[in-house]
Amino acid sequence: MAYNILIVDDSTPMRAVIKKVVKASGFNVGQFFEAMDGHDALKVLHHEWIDLVLTDYNMPHMNGLELVEKMNKDENLKSIPAIMITTEGSRERVQEFMAKGVTDYIKKPFTPEQIKEKLKHVMGATEDEKQRYDNGDEELDF
Repeated sequence: MAYNILIVDDSTPMRAVIKKVVKASGFNVGQFFEAMDGHDALKVLHHEWIDLVLTDYNMPHMNGLELVEKMNKDENLKSIPAIMITTEGSRERVQEFMAKGVTDYIKKPFTPEQIKEKLKHVMGATEDEKQRYDNGDEELDF
């Protein structure tokens, strides 16, 4: 299954980096969508099928945490996982993110391997991995 991903960051170059790293990770992406802040992200979320949100924390107008809080108050959006991508990595900040509904977080700077592990953790095994697991089951003799 290919996943539609919304990347939310006020920096155009950072959105490009995140997109490139997700592609390099090998994660199965259907389509990327982009937004400059939480307000733009909500517009995209209400008009497109989004499976996962990757959002920065520090943005003007509406930060990533405010976006997640609004998503969690909306019946149609609250089931969409949101991963915070941020330089904020203190234990207190991470606890605040999780308490307010963030699914997981990634600390900047990050590698394709870190992105892949977080995406697998949040979204589950990829189709290739499921196929390998399924093929392996045929070889078991119970």
